Amino acid sequence: MTSSDDGGYVHDPATFDADADGEGGADGPAAGPDEEPAHPSTADREFDWRGWTLVGVLIVAFLVAPTAIYLVPPGAEGYRFALLILPLAPAVLLAITAVWATTRP
Repeated sequence: MTSSDDGGYVHDPATFDADADGEGGADGPAAGPDEEPAHPSTADREFDWRGWTLVGVLIVAFLVAPTAIYLVPPGAEGYRFALLILPLAPAVLLAITAVWATTRP
């Protein structure tokens, strides 16, 4: 520390970054080439059929359901049904599908 910091906190990047040896820093030793990353579950994720299922449900929730509500005329018998159920069903389906698609066994 220098006398110009008046006893307060002074950020020193050298204490947080790894040295040339791969040692040091506030987080401990840096990961070597043969060590696994800190979060291996995020490294092996890919956009597979679960992702496409989620995209399909998003299309239903944001395009198909509002179009169906728009196409049901206000004077029709099922208008109240369209205003209540058509937004609710895709929202529940989207919530369930999003949780299912993002969790891996």
